[in-house]
Amino acid sequence: MTDATAPRYPTSLGTSSADHITLLGQDLADDLMGHVTFGELAFWLVALRRPTPAELRVFEAVLVALADHGFTPTAIAARLTYLSAPESLQGAMAAGLLGGGSRFLGVTEDTARFLADAVAAERAAHGGALPSDDEAWDAAATAAVARYRADGRLVPGLGHPVHKQGDPRTPRLIAIARAEGLHRPHLQLFEAVGRVSERTLGKRLPLNGAGVCGAALADLGLPVELLRGFALLARAAGLLGQLAEERRSPLAGTIYASVDRNAHYVDPRIDGDPLTP
Repeated sequence: MTDATAPRYPTSLGTSSADHITLLGQDLADDLMGHVTFGELAFWLVALRRPTPAELRVFEAVLVALADHGFTPTAIAARLTYLSAPESLQGAMAAGLLGGGSRFLGVTEDTARFLADAVAAERAAHGGALPSDDEAWDAAATAAVARYRADGRLVPGLGHPVHKQGDPRTPRLIAIARAEGLHRPHLQLFEAVGRVSERTLGKRLPLNGAGVCGAALADLGLPVELLRGFALLARAAGLLGQLAEERRSPLAGTIYASVDRNAHYVDPRIDGDPLTP
């Protein structure tokens, strides 16, 4: 096969030769190592541009906010998988990450999608203009919530199983975004959703941390379709910490034994299972 007929696989990310590694147009060893943080590189790899200091502060605050939240299903899954296969750290990490869905972690992307659609609807309805005050944002939020509820969907970013009265991450991230001049439409709309939720839904639901992270990432201009990946990136650090603690102070065996010893068997014939002979 000649050079002219050889297949080509273009990439703008990384490549290497015998003596050099190039990443994002930079020499990995000389230009990046020791000069950029991992968070900065993660942003750069996706956006193909280096974040400003303000963007980096908000972005890394999001990663910190999502890294760990105690014994969530993702952490428990990782620990139990490590108990079952201690030779497979990668399997335990993967088990935890696979649980990033509509109830845990995936809320970050789901909220951003909800907000992005609502912001787009506002632009379309007002010739590209967006609300200029809280009253107008509240009206936009009310309409967005109504559309979601009419379709039978739950509004993402609302409520938390632990932080019933308010997620401490939410006001902190909003304050950081304001301080850095990055309090933009998605965060503005998200706050409005919080203001109108009790009136429109009939109950008070706090704005949760995963949701505010999605709003902040959307305001940074990152692709909404990839935001779950950033949540998983953050949680990977937390899962590694969970597994390190599992090695130091094992709990997975106790969790397994507690469930196993307290299992209550119900005869399917008594339950009237139609598949039982």
